[in-house]
Amino acid sequence: MTRQIHFNAFEMNCVGHQSPGLWAHPRDKSWKYKDLDYWQDLARTLERGIFDGIFIADVIGYYDVYKGSNFHALHQAAQIPVNDPLQLAAPIALATEHLGIGITASTSFEHPYTFARRLATADHHTKGRVGWNIVTSYLESGAKNVGEGGLRRHDNRYEVAAEYLTVLYKLLEGSWEEGAVLRDRERRIFTDPSKVHEIGHKGRFFEVPGYSLTEPSPQRTPVLYQAGASGAGKAFSAAHAECVFVGAPTKSLLKAYVEDIRRRAVAAGRRADQIRIYNLVTIITDETDEKAEAKFREYESYASFDGSLTFMSGWSGIDFGQYAPTDLVRKVDTNAIVSWVEHFSTPEKPWTITELARWGGIGGVGPVFVGSPATVADILETWVEETGVDGFNLAYAVTPGTFEDVVDYVVPELQKRGVYPTAYRPGTLREKLFGEGPYLPANHPAAQYRDIEAVKRREAGARAATAAE
Repeated sequence: MTRQIHFNAFEMNCVGHQSPGLWAHPRDKSWKYKDLDYWQDLARTLERGIFDGIFIADVIGYYDVYKGSNFHALHQAAQIPVNDPLQLAAPIALATEHLGIGITASTSFEHPYTFARRLATADHHTKGRVGWNIVTSYLESGAKNVGEGGLRRHDNRYEVAAEYLTVLYKLLEGSWEEGAVLRDRERRIFTDPSKVHEIGHKGRFFEVPGYSLTEPSPQRTPVLYQAGASGAGKAFSAAHAECVFVGAPTKSLLKAYVEDIRRRAVAAGRRADQIRIYNLVTIITDETDEKAEAKFREYESYASFDGSLTFMSGWSGIDFGQYAPTDLVRKVDTNAIVSWVEHFSTPEKPWTITELARWGGIGGVGPVFVGSPATVADILETWVEETGVDGFNLAYAVTPGTFEDVVDYVVPELQKRGVYPTAYRPGTLREKLFGEGPYLPANHPAAQYRDIEAVKRREAGARAATAAE
């Protein structure tokens, strides 16, 4: 095998993230999520391990589906309390030279005009190492608390997201031309006004007449991450995303997903290799298989049954507290993460509620790989060979311990086999990932908005034609 395996660290600006109950373990330091030195120390460890990046998840809202209450979310720190992720970009960038910084932000809860400025600012501050994980959000509590009354229907959220991205592309790609910023001291001209354009956007969900507040950042549009796994989500990912995250629990599900995304990307006019796909995994490792298994059993003893089902209920929109532990997970139509239920209600592998809670106790919905460096490396290589996945989004049992173990044990083993990077490429995050330029390529949907005056003429013509019908 010669394909390179890539790692991201899956984190969140909160306690515990996806391993409910493990915050009580003596090795876990996730309670330090409020401290910048925690994040900077972790970032240095990940860069030492040549991780592509640290991917910082986020939710707006809280998990109150399980037993109709947020009691267990609060009781077990199930992603609450949670701080803002974007504010971590600058301190992480200051502590590292190469590590990518993926920030999650929702198209449902923040206006694209103000978000474009925050995103471009982060790209400036990190010298082009930031990425945006595009989410549409799935918690009713979040929508209610920002005054929307409740979530839009699932597919409609992707319609909003598509227009949201159109606005961002217009602002970040087309509003300021190349060479608009002169910084000409002799003539005392900082910006050439003729090269800054209003975008004149009038859409179904947003009206944004003006121009971007920021000058172009190193990547213009930061690297685009997405985790869509429903039909609507996969179509969105194939069209827009550069890095796609999936949480497939089995190789067969992952293989089908990878093939589907790449086929859709090609149908959308992109190359299959212009999307890097990472599967959610937790690695528990030590010097020997026996030590790793003992470590895993110890971690399991800290896992919270109620905390796990709090997450599972929130992600699926199904209150698993209403069922007996021996009941089977059944597909129910909800307005949350549609693909989630499909993974755990298959006839090939029926899941009981207890099995679901045990599975989700460490690392969320992804599989857990346990073993010595050689054992884990064998498993990772097999998954890559049999599924075509590019790498793994690594959740943790305890932090930073789980990541330190991967860096100290697994990374050297993979490097010895020639299947893991030994150094970073130069340049921005996009250049490090794909080895091409700092901007989105010409076959990406964003490219059509670079000549914004032509876009405005085209859209005005379309509106006139519609009015005449």
